[in-house]
Amino acid sequence: MAVSASIGRQIVDLNADWVFFRKNMPAGRVFAAAAKDGEKVTIPHSSLLLPHHNFDEKSYQFVSWYRREFELPKTAEGQKKAFIEFDGVMLAAKVYVNGKLAGEHKGGYTPFAFDITSLARFGPGKGNRNVVAVQVDSRERPDIAPFGGTVDYLAFGGLYREARVVLTERAWIADAFPFATDVLSDGRTLRVKTTVAGDGKGGEFTIAATLLDSRGRKAARAEQAIEVPVKGEAHVELAVDGLEKVELWDIDRPTMYKVRVELLEGGKTVDAVEKPFGFREARFNKDGRFRLNGRVIKLMGLDRHQTYPYIGCAAPARLQRRDAEILREELGLNIVRTSHYPQSVHFLDRCDELGLLVFEELPGWQHIGDAAWKANAIEQMKEMIVRDRHHPSIVLWGVRINESQDDHDFYVESNRVSRELDPTRQTGGVRCFRESEFLEDVFTFNEFSSNVREPNHVPYLITEFAGHTFPTKTFDRVERQIEHALLHTRIQDKQMGMPEIAGAIGWCAFDYNTHIDFGSGDRICYHGVSDIFRFPKFAAYLYMSQKDPAKQVVMELADFWARGDWNHCTKFLLIYSNCDEVLINGQLNGRAEPMRDEFPNLAHPPFRFDKMKDVWGHGWNDLELVGLIGGKVAIRRRWPADKLPSKLAAWTDSTVLDADGSDMTQLSFMMVDRFGNVCPYATGAVTAKASGPVRIIGENPFALVGGRGALYVRSDGRKGAASIELTCTSGHKAQVKVKVG
Repeated sequence: MAVSASIGRQIVDLNADWVFFRKNMPAGRVFAAAAKDGEKVTIPHSSLLLPHHNFDEKSYQFVSWYRREFELPKTAEGQKKAFIEFDGVMLAAKVYVNGKLAGEHKGGYTPFAFDITSLARFGPGKGNRNVVAVQVDSRERPDIAPFGGTVDYLAFGGLYREARVVLTERAWIADAFPFATDVLSDGRTLRVKTTVAGDGKGGEFTIAATLLDSRGRKAARAEQAIEVPVKGEAHVELAVDGLEKVELWDIDRPTMYKVRVELLEGGKTVDAVEKPFGFREARFNKDGRFRLNGRVIKLMGLDRHQTYPYIGCAAPARLQRRDAEILREELGLNIVRTSHYPQSVHFLDRCDELGLLVFEELPGWQHIGDAAWKANAIEQMKEMIVRDRHHPSIVLWGVRINESQDDHDFYVESNRVSRELDPTRQTGGVRCFRESEFLEDVFTFNEFSSNVREPNHVPYLITEFAGHTFPTKTFDRVERQIEHALLHTRIQDKQMGMPEIAGAIGWCAFDYNTHIDFGSGDRICYHGVSDIFRFPKFAAYLYMSQKDPAKQVVMELADFWARGDWNHCTKFLLIYSNCDEVLINGQLNGRAEPMRDEFPNLAHPPFRFDKMKDVWGHGWNDLELVGLIGGKVAIRRRWPADKLPSKLAAWTDSTVLDADGSDMTQLSFMMVDRFGNVCPYATGAVTAKASGPVRIIGENPFALVGGRGALYVRSDGRKGAASIELTCTSGHKAQVKVKVG
């Protein structure tokens, strides 16, 4: 059992060694059941592994149990408080410790903790072992947000985020909220609102707040005396000055600090917590513009669902962080919306580190329930804000159920609670109709008219467009994929030229699983600019091409270079690039023209080449695109005429895994031509065989989709070198190696 210690508290890691029981039964039977009657699992865990599409969404909607043993040190008995914490259980959880109910939580997206001090046993030995059992209700219960109506996404089920037991002193830090004031002046101040709780111990204490830089060095410190009650809470707000030299957090230079808050008694630290933090001022202004640290930034982003193929929501930290990297580094976005619920802290941490702005919202989709339902939604929103308000990347709270009707009292309350818990951030409320009561600070609107209209309120942020109005698959015909890309291009170009609009967030980043009521009938909404495996469609090229060429030169052809894919034998080449010029070599011999007349507001409009009439009826040859910057060659890309698969390419997003039994990385594979481009019409099935301390998660063998596919490689708890051999029915082979340590 992994036990770690920080100053004043001990943490018992509960992620490994669970026994999973797939059926519901009385709590007493769960405690008495033999381990062999269940399945040994590690969390994050999905209650049911699924194919990436074509499954019944009711299959995972059942009640299950998880059980685990753990020990607590004898020295903690009578001296420490014990809390059991869960970062997320989908959808409702009842937690039992040593046969007794510790508490119940309703809501799958936010963390919760129960005081188990009176229920716990302390000391070594079998007779002192604690047993925790969690009843997980993964049904779509109408009393819990977002459910009760029709919802366009799936929640899946299980203990899908991490868990632990935390031991603290009898006086401890219950909450710490760091925020900054006067950020843009030399008189900037770090303020830390702290709640200290006492249960059996009180008296005179000191609260100290220390600002630490990225190397752990002390940048500033403040402290203040506090009287802690023997039973109850005390509150204090510290002001840390002397911050003239701190660096601001910005999207281009996301400088991170840590705030360490300590509770001291007689000069000795008895408890401490640390939170990542960044200094920045983020405001949506009355002129419509968004300003970060006083600088106007046009927002260009996409919405993100937290779900993955096969594992649903149960993605470990590495996969969560990887999504943020795809959005920021590969697609070049500056903002993401966490549609339509709070998402993993690992994803948000990576957004902090990368400079990716976040609009985070409470769980919901169109439906508003009764008074109890609304209270549950507000409670989940509270848990979201308290958990995440230290993240500099978060610039807006979503306090309205996505696309719901007006509900004056409900939304007056959600705005009040948000502003009370976090007065430093503005509120938004996503709606799909313009004639709506405006109670928030920012009018956030889903614009599906295929055109950007003048805002009826400011500040104004477009929070969805495209998506369900033009679903597109990676294996759709070329013309549809091009039109999908141009739809995103038109909307982003239009909003970039309207200063009264803060920005536009497109629907959406990745294809996602959904109910039978939506999508293409196979339980996937093909709304993403990338598919469910995070492979880009043509629409992704628009976002990639807006990156600064000093950071990455981009040249992407929105075409498969196949002559017969177009109607009426008419054809043009659409090229997304951030180069100054694009030359076309080979039989075409020409220069693609930037579409600046059609897209005047984009930093890098796409290029178009129309001189294709001489190609039809003649030999079909290789294509070469040459990108020039400042008159010099910056990039060359080639596409073969024959389109024949040349090899099976395979790779993992990471070549290193942790030996914790839960870490995993995506194993991607595709049939490529002799120039390394995907062969979209390649068929066949790929089988992956692993040797070493890993196992393969997913459909194995996998039938290629658009010439591509993906599985996951998961560590199995052992250390060592692993090798994955891939074989396609075409006869092509590949090998990938991973180190587990």
